[in-house]
Amino acid sequence: MKKYFFPLLFFFLAGMAACDNHLGDKKETGKSPELCVADCQTPEQGRAQLDRFLSGVHNVEEWEARAQRVREGFIRGAQLDKIPEEYRRRPFNPIIRGKHVMDGYTVEAIAIEGMPGHYITGNIYKPLEIKGRIPAVLSPHGHGFLPDYYGRFKPDLQRRCAAMARMGAVVFAYDMIGYGECTTYRHDDPKATQIQTFNSMRVLDYLCSLPYVDTTRIAITGASGGGTQSIFLSVVDPRVTVLVPVVMVSSWFFGGCTCESGMPVYRSDTHETNLADLTALFAPKPLLIISDGHDWTRDVPEISFPYIRKVYELYHAGKNVENAHFPNEGHDYGFSKRKALYPFIARHLGLDLSKITNEKGEIDESFVEDLAIQDLKVFPDKPIAFFCDYWKYSPLSSLYDSTKDK
Repeated sequence: MKKYFFPLLFFFLAGMAACDNHLGDKKETGKSPELCVADCQTPEQGRAQLDRFLSGVHNVEEWEARAQRVREGFIRGAQLDKIPEEYRRRPFNPIIRGKHVMDGYTVEAIAIEGMPGHYITGNIYKPLEIKGRIPAVLSPHGHGFLPDYYGRFKPDLQRRCAAMARMGAVVFAYDMIGYGECTTYRHDDPKATQIQTFNSMRVLDYLCSLPYVDTTRIAITGASGGGTQSIFLSVVDPRVTVLVPVVMVSSWFFGGCTCESGMPVYRSDTHETNLADLTALFAPKPLLIISDGHDWTRDVPEISFPYIRKVYELYHAGKNVENAHFPNEGHDYGFSKRKALYPFIARHLGLDLSKITNEKGEIDESFVEDLAIQDLKVFPDKPIAFFCDYWKYSPLSSLYDSTKDK
């Protein structure tokens, strides 16, 4: 799997617009909006920034006052307050096709209308039998786009969605903008943060509209850019009850892609934050942070997790936050990381872990059959692509070549 670590460094290197390197030395308010992109501060500055965030917080009430200020600053920075309210009330006009009956679960291709003329495309995984109301899980993907490691079609994403469905949840895996079949917008749209976060809100709206979904049991999990999307949705939508961001939580790395840091969500004249701090806003609800030793999450056990745990302890909810750290692993959502996910999400969503364990009591995904891209598409005759910057990539090409998209 080494060839898949950092499959697209372009996202984290291109456009590393400078952010003030002394961010951690300034006061929290009184600053004009400014972009914080990629590693625009050092780990030491990230640690100092987190220390400063808690310096005036001594109880839950003080934390919640600060959290509300950060939340409002994020919403303004992402311009979510500029999206017309009626867009949330629009019909979903779902298109559902190509049902595959698998071993203990089903998979269908789905598209729902997010904004007028804009469809959010993906796949919906369900248990083979649905009795009563069941939990729902949102599964956004990250930035990799190698031919056999692409968006919502990736084997690791298919396996975790299938496993959670077999355990008893309905799971919606959906495309980033400019990815797969969601090509109304390019991925480098200046408002990608706004559009993708709103997409997540609409996916959650759709799941909550299903008569068999228990709206009190809603989780979201994704890796890398999918981890960022998971954190962002948890900030703006209180319906999320379980959060599992993977290989993304950091106090000093802000995401290197336009969809993560192309709008002033981390800093304004009224707020200042980072990804670790945004994750802490989820307290006191169940949170599992999955990190590794070979990317910007390498210092989660020493910097980000202690900070987040302090916030949880304000609520006397330390038992609700965990960190699964893999010091010898890299930037992925590999099997070991999924093995950390399953027991946690089963415990907090009330899923049946025994559905994916073998006779030895070990997690076993061998029942999952990876489906081909064509089998997972909503629109069989529509090409899938990646649209960003001046490049157009088509993973369906036998040579996986790239051409200028002028």
